Amino acid sequence: MIIDKIDDFRRMYHQLQKGDAFVGNLVFRPGEECKAIDLLNRGIIVFPSLQAQFLSRSKVFQAEVLDTFMLKDTFVAYKNKDLIRHLSDYAKHGQVVCKRDRKNLGLGVSKWKSLEDLNSLAAMETLPYPFVVQPFLRDARDFRVLVIEDYSEAYEKTNQYSFRKNLAHGGKASRIEINPALENFCRRIMLRGDFPYAVLDILVDKNENYYLSEISLSGGLTGSLLGQDEFLKRKKMVHNAFCNSCKA
Repeated sequence: MIIDKIDDFRRMYHQLQKGDAFVGNLVFRPGEECKAIDLLNRGIIVFPSLQAQFLSRSKVFQAEVLDTFMLKDTFVAYKNKDLIRHLSDYAKHGQVVCKRDRKNLGLGVSKWKSLEDLNSLAAMETLPYPFVVQPFLRDARDFRVLVIEDYSEAYEKTNQYSFRKNLAHGGKASRIEINPALENFCRRIMLRGDFPYAVLDILVDKNENYYLSEISLSGGLTGSLLGQDEFLKRKKMVHNAFCNSCKA
């Protein structure tokens, strides 16, 4: 049995058997995430994989699993002690960026003069844990990269008024040539996270080193050549091909 609608998944959850599959965006409501363990134990197939889907939704999970692709000294703060533990390491960095989990469009991203300043706010218990902390990479370029099957493209996001480059916050997009090094970097991230396709945000420093900022199974593609509608069509083709392979 292959299910591709979330309502059908919830209705038939207990009837699913080993080898059955759910294909598409598997939405877990708050507190429902524990079902992922049950699906794995029962041998239920999920595509894109549960790992990719959880990574796509959680900046915290990304920082834990994909840390080697991110800026050095990136860490997850689960409690105030985690911030205090990194104060000496961050003395050399100066400004830091805080990313709240499961917040999109730059709404959960904030910049601080130092980790000490961020720690002072967190100590007042006004900032909900967990969240991701990274050094602020000054003068970084911000690329959005789209990869699906053999297709890839990239564009640069700029914003002269804010460190947030999101197009939703007044940023502008300009297409760039995606070179082999950038594409290889993105595909290695996808391989590690088990992504069949992805929208990635990549930071580039002055020495042309690449760092993962975020990765998702979907995302705004206003500045892309392919466009959102065509991307969705290709995603559906990937899903259909997976369904056909299950039936074979």
